Amino acid sequence: MKSEKILVLFVLLPIVTVETGVFDFFSGIFDNDKLRPFNSTDFEKDLRMSLYGQNIALNTILKAVTWLMKDPDPPKPLVLSLHGPTGVGKTYITKIIARNIYEMGENSKHVHTLIATYHFAHIIEFPKHEAQLKAWIYGNVSSFPRSIFIFDEMDKMNPHLIETIKPFLDYMLHVDRVSFNHAIFLFLSQAGANMINEVALDSWRKGKERDQMNTQRMETLLYQGIFNDKNSGFWHSSLIDEHLVDHFVPFLPLERKHLKQCVLAEMTSLNITHDYDVMDSVLKDMPFFPPEEEAFSLKGCKTLHNKLGLHMKL
Repeated sequence: MKSEKILVLFVLLPIVTVETGVFDFFSGIFDNDKLRPFNSTDFEKDLRMSLYGQNIALNTILKAVTWLMKDPDPPKPLVLSLHGPTGVGKTYITKIIARNIYEMGENSKHVHTLIATYHFAHIIEFPKHEAQLKAWIYGNVSSFPRSIFIFDEMDKMNPHLIETIKPFLDYMLHVDRVSFNHAIFLFLSQAGANMINEVALDSWRKGKERDQMNTQRMETLLYQGIFNDKNSGFWHSSLIDEHLVDHFVPFLPLERKHLKQCVLAEMTSLNITHDYDVMDSVLKDMPFFPPEEEAFSLKGCKTLHNKLGLHMKL
């Protein structure tokens, strides 16, 4: 009987210590949620195979993430602000990043997602939200330095709450004896989407390839527009003013050819034989803009999964 009690103690100990955040030798044996050996070639291949029509964003993110992952002593965390209309790949690229860093990909406990309109919906609770946000970031990085934080709908976040995270993004060795310089912060937003659409449409009308757009001009227009937009959470934000956001990454509206790629990829993921007649039917069901030219998809690839269901033979 005595030996049975000892066995139970050793089985339960790793669970208790992991839950309380205390390092324990046994946790390393049972924990499969670990870092993958980062391979920039595999990362690039994954990006190019999985992301359609976003070479500007792809190249920026490939270089930025690879640079951080290969730097043994980065001066600050990587901060990327992803901008564009709905359904163009902003959320999807966070999944690609996660699966190239963690064994469990987006399901890793080290990938933390916050949705502004859900988690911080009540402005009157700002003091509580401020304390919670600080504790949330500090606690997760102190237990695992290579953490990823995804802030969705950043443009709808309280500007004062955005300022709360500034110390974690700055050029500092430590904040209360914890270094945040190996972490990744991803801000997702539709702020600037209209400007991106206008620039993309102007380029399309001139017959230019998407890759020929001036990325530096696009980034400058983005951060200037967001900084001066009173309806944006980034309005006059010190995160922009003090250059703590490393890259403002534009995601362009998708053309018809990109939607075709999305439909075929969806068929592949569902183990469906590629049916080009069905693909054409799905695309006819999708809205494009502007109405007279139908240059770009109004919804990106966002609703293609459900649209595909309407056109498949059951």
